[in-house]
Amino acid sequence: MSPADLRPATLADAPAITELLNEVDRIEIGRPETDRHAVEAGLKDPRTDLSRDSWLAFEDGRLVVYGLLWDESGGERVGIDHYVQPGHQRAGLDVLVAMESRALARARANGAGRAVVHLHLNARPTTDTALLTGRGWRVVRHHHVLHRPLDPAADLPPEAPAGVRVRACATEADRRTVHELYQRAFARHFDFQPREYRPWLADIGAAGLDWSLVWIAATDGLGDAGFLLARDDREAMAWIRGIGVLHEARGRGLGGFLLRHAFAHLAARGRDTVGLGVDTANATGAPRLYGRNGMTVHSAVDTWEAVIA
Repeated sequence: MSPADLRPATLADAPAITELLNEVDRIEIGRPETDRHAVEAGLKDPRTDLSRDSWLAFEDGRLVVYGLLWDESGGERVGIDHYVQPGHQRAGLDVLVAMESRALARARANGAGRAVVHLHLNARPTTDTALLTGRGWRVVRHHHVLHRPLDPAADLPPEAPAGVRVRACATEADRRTVHELYQRAFARHFDFQPREYRPWLADIGAAGLDWSLVWIAATDGLGDAGFLLARDDREAMAWIRGIGVLHEARGRGLGGFLLRHAFAHLAARGRDTVGLGVDTANATGAPRLYGRNGMTVHSAVDTWEAVIA
């Protein structure tokens, strides 16, 4: 592969990148599920310098590899995306090697002595995982993408548990409340990276978020204690971007109530499917909660990790 075939991405490359990712989707999960606006959001990530943190590889004029890197933590944790068309593993390896080198440079610039890099891949990816294991990568976590059909006749607004109230996120103060709940509810979760308010807004793609699909649950005695953040801008399915309940409020039915509340609103908007992602080793019992509320496995995703020093 000649150097001319490898270059950084720009926002103008979003259509070609979207096409590549949807080709990967067709192979891995059977249908395209990547939206252009999601690709553009990644390219606009303030944690990423596209000139040094993105890679496009072309063979015979065709885009075959896409890589994107971002600073997860301001320390040693670095995140990457890496997509490879089957039959182009050599180009994929070239990009991976470049990403590893850049990840270490980013971590060292943060004052860390090493980079701990995470990559999420379908459990049966187009990437040849032997290339990863040969470079010291290993799977450290398993996730499921769950989905559930929606029916406006069946998914009706649920009755709130006793002493529970729910409201839509309507004000700046509400948004800051959701941020605080998000940070507290996920503080002990695998690979959670705490965020101040403004970086968190960028993380969740707040610029394109319909805040009427974000809800806060409050309980008698505890006040605001849970939230659910949903999105209706994905073509394949509606999406629950986050749901969390404070530790001291668990066991009161808030999680299930928030799920059913979201199902009802999304069904009323005409969506026929909703999805979310879950860590299969989640210690709060989230997979069981989702199963009780009709969600089943759509696809499986592995978190790969490399420690680079």
